[in-house]
Amino acid sequence: MDVKAPKALLKAQKMANLLDTAVKLPIIPIRVGLDSLVGLIPGAYDAIMLFVSLRIVWLGKSMGMPKALIAQMIKNSAIDFGLGFIPFVGDIADIFYKANQKNVRIMERWWTGENKAKVDASTRAKLAQWDKDNS
Repeated sequence: MDVKAPKALLKAQKMANLLDTAVKLPIIPIRVGLDSLVGLIPGAYDAIMLFVSLRIVWLGKSMGMPKALIAQMIKNSAIDFGLGFIPFVGDIADIFYKANQKNVRIMERWWTGENKAKVDASTRAKLAQWDKDNS
């Protein structure tokens, strides 16, 4: 029995990494992503980043997450979007807030909680097989 995360969760993880932490800044140990970099350009780019952020929310909804968690994810995205309207301060806050990473963590905690018995059983089976192979 092998338990794997659903494709929607894996896709959301990749998107969140690209949006929030894909680039390591030189000299300082801070990672940023497209959301922070594109946010430096004024105009419709914040709206584009909101649309991409809401794609992660949609992936959570497609996994069957509860409405309360989806609402929390929407709130995180809205806060990130709102911060983008504050000149300079919003750009700095965007580096540290990382709404997409927060939303993926919500998805991961929910999925793990929903599948704990399967994950535990799979882990026990793999451990038993490893123990058998190495005895």
